Amino acid sequence: MKRIIISRTDNLGDVILTLPMAGILKQYFPDSRIIFLGKKYTKPIIDACVHVDEFLDWEALKQMPDAGSRMEVLERLKPDCILHVFPVKDIEKLAKKVEIPLRIGTSHRVYSWLYCNKLVHYSRKHSNLHEAQLNLKLLKPLNITREFPVSEIAGLYGLTKIPPAPPILPSDPGRIDLILHPKSMGSAREWGMDNFSRLIDLLPEDKYRISVTGTREEGEMMKDFLFQHKNRIHDLTGKLSLAEFLSFINNCDAIVAASTGPLHIAAALGKRAIGIYAPMRPIFPSRWAPLGTNATYVVLDKKCNDCRRTKNCECIWAITPEEVAGKLVNWRKSEIVKSE
Repeated sequence: MKRIIISRTDNLGDVILTLPMAGILKQYFPDSRIIFLGKKYTKPIIDACVHVDEFLDWEALKQMPDAGSRMEVLERLKPDCILHVFPVKDIEKLAKKVEIPLRIGTSHRVYSWLYCNKLVHYSRKHSNLHEAQLNLKLLKPLNITREFPVSEIAGLYGLTKIPPAPPILPSDPGRIDLILHPKSMGSAREWGMDNFSRLIDLLPEDKYRISVTGTREEGEMMKDFLFQHKNRIHDLTGKLSLAEFLSFINNCDAIVAASTGPLHIAAALGKRAIGIYAPMRPIFPSRWAPLGTNATYVVLDKKCNDCRRTKNCECIWAITPEEVAGKLVNWRKSEIVKSE
């Protein structure tokens, strides 16, 4: 296995949880070249990963005028293997046309039976394994068959190539730099703006410098909240590129967010990451918790099936800001004890 393509063309959090696969491949095939096929907007994350040697932009590939041009791009890479971590019919079809020798996919997609020559049989929907562990199931045809505990996976992201960037905020060593990322672009159940407001009120201003992040559209959705707390927060919504956001997270101390890409980035970077979750399969923490040496989550110990029928989730709203603030305070106390 000299050249291996990892295909994952979906969202940021999913991509983050796929990076440990590249780390494991480098362990088993140290001389291999790892190529990551993904969406263009995720490129800054891939570029920061020491385990990935090359990024291939799927959107640019799709825009090529004909199938022959796309085939030529893949053929030049001379891949020995492609791992369809996020199955896409057009990618699987293209990989077969190029005759990549080993084409690995899940048996739970009908088209994978047509285009892949190695199928792995497992169900994500009913599994209690973490998403990162489920990704690694696809390594079985490469004779990588052992189970990887989440504690080991947490050390395999390889996000060590973050380029230096000018600071977004001036240095303030006396306070904890905390990111609040309230929205999720609809990808997760959200904690609610009232809970984030209460959390801000609970955190002493002399101990916490708070930044609120999100897209420009999310900033518009939160404009009343941002105005209400303008004297306590730094509003960074819509102001950072992904590369800048990555550097900003790397320079901060902690984050509170729902199950979103920024939460998983912070966990991968070893930051204090608190995820707010609903106790509902398959979006519950067993599947999507942040994995990192300083990552944790908060979830109610109950079943959440009644909330499944609505976008409103009483179970996540019922998590108290006091509990989340308590985790932040305990972390701060533990850091003070260490420094002494």
